[in-house]
Amino acid sequence: MTQVLRSPSEFQAWRRKQSGTVGFVPTMGALHTGHEELIKQARKNNDLVVLSIFVNPTQFNDPKDLEKYPQTWDQDLAMAERNNVDAIFFPRYPDMYPDNYRYKVSENEYSNLLDGAHRPGHFDGVLSVVMKLFNVVRPTKAYFGEKDFQQLTLIQGMVESFFMDLEIVPVPTVREEDGLAKSSRNLRLTPEERKKAPAIFKAITKSKSAEEAAASLSAQGFIVDYVTDVGNRRFVAAKLGEVRLIDNVQI
Repeated sequence: MTQVLRSPSEFQAWRRKQSGTVGFVPTMGALHTGHEELIKQARKNNDLVVLSIFVNPTQFNDPKDLEKYPQTWDQDLAMAERNNVDAIFFPRYPDMYPDNYRYKVSENEYSNLLDGAHRPGHFDGVLSVVMKLFNVVRPTKAYFGEKDFQQLTLIQGMVESFFMDLEIVPVPTVREEDGLAKSSRNLRLTPEERKKAPAIFKAITKSKSAEEAAASLSAQGFIVDYVTDVGNRRFVAAKLGEVRLIDNVQI
C-alpha cells in the first residue's frame, strides 16, 4: 500500500523510520509511461521508492499555463501503487514555500540559454523546489528524464556545487510510437495537433542543421521558440496551438 504524506514534517517523520536506499522521482503529476520508466528504474535499484507530486507555481512564467496544467490524481495514485511506490509526498504550496518564495536558488549562466531565455525565472523555480524536495526526502538517488535535458544538467550542477549527498540518475526519453516525446502537456493537444506533433522529432533528427529544422517546423505551422545545437545535442521548443513542446536529441 502506497502511503500518501502531505506536509514536510509528516514526510520527515516517516523518513526517519526508514532504512536502506531511497530512489526518488520528483514529478508534477499527470503521470505517463515516461514517469513510469523513472519509477521502474528507481524500484529496480533501491530498497524504497518515493514519488513526489507537486505542481510548482514558481517555475511557471505564464500564469495561464499553470492554470491549465493537467491534474490526474486518481490515475497517478493507481500508477504509483501498480509500481510498488512506498510513499508519495504530496505537499501544498504553503507547506513548500512557508517564506512565500523569498529565498531561491539561481544559476547564472546555462539557465539563461535555451528555455531559460524564453521563460524568465523558470529555472530559479525548478532549482529551488528540487533543492527543497531533496532536503525533505533525503534520497540516495534521484531520477530525471533526458527530455528535459537542460533541467537535468542544471540539477546535476546544483547537486555538485552544493555538495549534496545523492546521485542524479539520467533516464533516456520515452517516446510514443510516432516519435513524440512523452509529456504531461501532450494531454492538452487537440486530436489534430496530436497528429502534427511528431513533426518535431522528425525535424530535429532528419534535418542537416538547426536552421533547416526550424524552417521545416515553421512551414508546418509551429511557432518556433528555438532550434539550437549545443555540444552534441540539438534542442527544440515550439508551440502548437496553446501547447509548448520541447525535445532534444543527440547529434
